[in-house]
Amino acid sequence: MANYKHILFFDQIGIEAIGQVGGKNASLGEMYNELNPIGIGIPNGFAVTAEAYRLFRKENNLNKPLEDLLLSLDTKQFSNLSFIGETARNLILTATIPEEIRDEIKVAYQSLSDQCGSSNLDVAVRSSATSEDLPTASFAGRMESFLNINGDQQLLVAIRRCYASLFTDRAIKYRYDMDFAKLDIAISVGVQQMVRSDKASSGVAFTIDPDSGFENTVIINGCWGLGENIVQGTITPDEWMVFKPTLENPDLNPILKKQCGRKEFTMIYADKSESTSAENTIVNVDTPTEKQIQFSLNDKEVIQLSQWCYKIEKHYNKAMDIEWAKDGLNNQLYIVQARPETVQGKANKKVREIYKLTAKSTLLTKGIALGDKIASGKARILNNPQEGYLLQNGEIIVTDLTNPDWDPIMKRASAIITNKGGRTSHAAIVARELGTVAVVGCGDATSVIKNGQEITVSCAEGKEGNIYDGKLKWEITEQDFSTLKMPQTDPMLILADPERAFELSHYPNQGVGLMRMEFAISNTIKIHPLALCEPEKITDEKIVAEIATLTKGYDDPKNYFIDKLAEAVSIVAAAFYPKDVIVRMSDFKSNEYANLIGGKYYEPNEENPMLGFRGASRYYSDFYRKGFALECEAMKKVRNEMGLLNVKLMIPFCRTVEEGENVLNEMAKNGLVQGINGLQVYVMIEIPSNVLMADEFAKLFDGFSIGSNDLTQLTLGLDRDSELVSYLFDEENPAVKYLIKETIRVAKRFEIKVGLCGQAPSDIPQFANFLVNEGIDSISFNPDALIKGIENILEAEKKTKRKILT
Repeated sequence: MANYKHILFFDQIGIEAIGQVGGKNASLGEMYNELNPIGIGIPNGFAVTAEAYRLFRKENNLNKPLEDLLLSLDTKQFSNLSFIGETARNLILTATIPEEIRDEIKVAYQSLSDQCGSSNLDVAVRSSATSEDLPTASFAGRMESFLNINGDQQLLVAIRRCYASLFTDRAIKYRYDMDFAKLDIAISVGVQQMVRSDKASSGVAFTIDPDSGFENTVIINGCWGLGENIVQGTITPDEWMVFKPTLENPDLNPILKKQCGRKEFTMIYADKSESTSAENTIVNVDTPTEKQIQFSLNDKEVIQLSQWCYKIEKHYNKAMDIEWAKDGLNNQLYIVQARPETVQGKANKKVREIYKLTAKSTLLTKGIALGDKIASGKARILNNPQEGYLLQNGEIIVTDLTNPDWDPIMKRASAIITNKGGRTSHAAIVARELGTVAVVGCGDATSVIKNGQEITVSCAEGKEGNIYDGKLKWEITEQDFSTLKMPQTDPMLILADPERAFELSHYPNQGVGLMRMEFAISNTIKIHPLALCEPEKITDEKIVAEIATLTKGYDDPKNYFIDKLAEAVSIVAAAFYPKDVIVRMSDFKSNEYANLIGGKYYEPNEENPMLGFRGASRYYSDFYRKGFALECEAMKKVRNEMGLLNVKLMIPFCRTVEEGENVLNEMAKNGLVQGINGLQVYVMIEIPSNVLMADEFAKLFDGFSIGSNDLTQLTLGLDRDSELVSYLFDEENPAVKYLIKETIRVAKRFEIKVGLCGQAPSDIPQFANFLVNEGIDSISFNPDALIKGIENILEAEKKTKRKILT
């Protein structure tokens, strides 16, 4: 190898070389040396050192003019930012790279081309600042990268343009905001073999959920062609969610969820020309329809990429933000960049602000929610960053998409709404870093929201961000978990929305005492299961078309139901793994089932659905048997294929012991055999007959879960929704407490678990005291009642101890 003074090849670089080659190149060198040998594909390359940049500035007498320019920056209003940036960039672009550096670059480029078996290698040329990718800040997107660079001349132009990008308006402002303004920030340039992802796919991956900070997952986004479309937010990417604890087991499927994005555009290389310009080397073309509905990676590639990401995280011992690319010529995957994740690493997960809307209005549009806060204000529709001056402090940006030129403007906004982009788009990354409320990928925000309209942006209702008309009221409660002790009685969660699972897993808990399957069916699946099993009964063409749209891509529409239900349950099971997650099989009433797509063709009209055809009685009936089989298939997939054995199943509204036997037999026919693979099946105790026959139910099931709402209604014979008798609804009624006490006593005698799900133990301290005194194993709370519930349990346990002592 030539004796270089200003060039370091990747095999000469480690992570300690940040001062010489910047964060990006140091990371690439570290991975090339440490991770390439264990099978992680890292394309080779070299770095033009930061010292070369300093020599470039010195030889061209740029130090004093650049220093004077930066000192003249208006740091209050930034009124002269554009002038200073443009002047500084012009100084760089009209300067000459010293001959000794130029010659070394040419020799190094030829050497890299030879190593890769090419006369003129296509390379990616990337800026790498010496204070970049620190744990406290990410310069991602603030400086330039140039792709598909070919030949000496284009390479030299691209390097000079990288130097100039240290003085883009956004880079100057970002350095000032992050308090790097006084540092001597230099720039190194990385020159790396170009992966031909223009002929395949590329994207980004996080080794932590970037919104909730959940650490047991790898989140991958992908698109066809070059990954710039994801970063810029021009497209809605594919997304995969992969579970780390089962990644290394070849017999299990670790993919929790996958979503096919629209991938509207594909970025590819432009035709080669004689031009020496480093610009216009790529073009964005429309993605053909058949490619839009196809995933940009197959499952095997997703698992391989996730394993690599997990190894990279373990190597650096921190959560990472990674760029990947697939070469369409050799069909191999590569890692082209990795940096520390900079948002969740700083988050204090023990103190949380809980936002909750206290009013609702017309829903204007919705998209992907970033964070969990709410903001309101005037909407300001902006077509480009040049219109940024129109935005008043505290207004809400509504635009098509953002790029790094928007950064100074986004800081003044109370919220950001975009038509395009996914969870790893530029708008999403910056919103997380700023802690700003944002909803991306709405599709129609700029057309349905009027300029100047008062709106409310809510990210506090799950993964979907909702934009409402008008300024709505909300409340904020702060929950500090840092000093909260865990009681001996297990506090568990009642959970409906799987999209909140990662966030809720940070709360103090011992698992999920009740996951309601109905939410996933009505919100995600939307179709009545029998409409997928017996579609010939539907005569309305509109409903047939609606079902066809939802099940698009499935040869057998029944698999749509199985996959979506398995996804919902697996996300919750993974979030709380290895703690118990007790999943209640579907407990819709017939009128609720009828509201599902196609449901009216299958459901009976009942005078009193609350006491009618619900729960266990449906599962073994000829009427619903096929639908129950789909539920069982989904649960089998979660437990057996995905290895989430912390899932326990629960049967609701089981009126008789014989009915319990029938349901267990039906489950066994569908491959869910009690005891096999550790499967436990609980029963809900919500009918007085459950308590009167508790000894027999205890011989049949592995645990009891007391549903205090239904048990109270059916013990007192009242409808709690009726205004005329609702005042009589009281879990503290002696008859109700007697039945609860008896249930706990029987469970203890048969040595099976017993818990209670309901609001009363958080609302009524005496009721929590009663349950603890009786020795209940667990109490499950809705998320907003969990902390109060734990406090009530702790107080009750203190009193119980005092009783024992005296």
